[in-house]
Amino acid sequence: MRRFERYVLDEIIPAFLGALAVVILLFLLVALQEVLAPLLAKGANPLLVGKLLALNIPWAISQALPLGLMFATLLGLSRLASDSEIKGAQAGGIPIMRLMWPVLTLALGVAALSFAIGEGVTPRTRVAEQTVQRQIIFDNPRVIGLGTRDAQGRNLVLTDSLGRAISVGELAADGTMRDLRIVTMQVGQPPREVITARSGKLSGNVLTLQDGERITYQSARPITVLTFRSGTLPVQDVQANFDQNASASGSLKPIDLPLKTLLERTNAYRLQKVAAPAEFTALHRKFSEPLAAIALTFFAVSLAVYTFRSSINLGFTWAILLAFAYYATWSVFRIMGEQGALPPALAAYAPDTIAVLAGALLLWLANRR
Repeated sequence: MRRFERYVLDEIIPAFLGALAVVILLFLLVALQEVLAPLLAKGANPLLVGKLLALNIPWAISQALPLGLMFATLLGLSRLASDSEIKGAQAGGIPIMRLMWPVLTLALGVAALSFAIGEGVTPRTRVAEQTVQRQIIFDNPRVIGLGTRDAQGRNLVLTDSLGRAISVGELAADGTMRDLRIVTMQVGQPPREVITARSGKLSGNVLTLQDGERITYQSARPITVLTFRSGTLPVQDVQANFDQNASASGSLKPIDLPLKTLLERTNAYRLQKVAAPAEFTALHRKFSEPLAAIALTFFAVSLAVYTFRSSINLGFTWAILLAFAYYATWSVFRIMGEQGALPPALAAYAPDTIAVLAGALLLWLANRR
């Protein structure tokens, strides 16, 4: 790498690391305010809450990488322009477009890192997060509102790795669960089995049930109905979820699933012609969100070139506003995709496409000057 390229990266990388730390902190503060602070207020174990916060860090990093790089690129190149260093480079015979290549190379590495974290680390931490949530709940049942229920008549949903969703009507102080409904799920199909019980208690990997009924289904039609006074149900890796926006099964959000699992699920939905906009949007987001690092960096460099040739000073405030504008655009398109208002691919890639088109327009305007 030549001296000029190294000089540009030396200007951007420190700002990138600083911006990355700030954005990660903002994401964690949002999580602290919305979920963790209420848990602490209800008496949750601070050590478990701290562990829950730590498990959110990989997700925060993967989300912060593209925004942090755009922010740092805008600040770094703006500083070079304001100090006339870009003008000096031009006077020395260095084309201004050479600003783009070192930064885009960095963006390619950031995109790869964001994908690796989002695919290789985040799904594991999300599963571990649910385990910690379960520990918090059974350590102090008051954190879920002891004796209260939500609009669906439940206040806790547990899941296990065998595909069961365990809906709990009430959790007593001694850990006894009342009004249980245990549904064995099938991807893209009706439940295979439904068990209801008046009460139950979880001990290790065994759920002991009292006064219940077991119904098995085939093609959504009941084929066996059994009642019991007492019984045990083996479970495996029981999880819990505090997320009020999670599915009724309490399972991971589609975006938090490993890519292989998400592909299998969407392929099954596609074969059965099942409309699942959240899953298909999440599949495209697996790629569009890391690629945002390249799209946003291209836009940032194009904007820096345009402002330099227009003698406009792009400062800290503009960098914050542009980062916020991208995040707001991403949020709107994501929600519209998950609700089926837009095709999943359009919803996922629209923010990146807008950034690239805006950058191309700025380069065209700059070359006309």
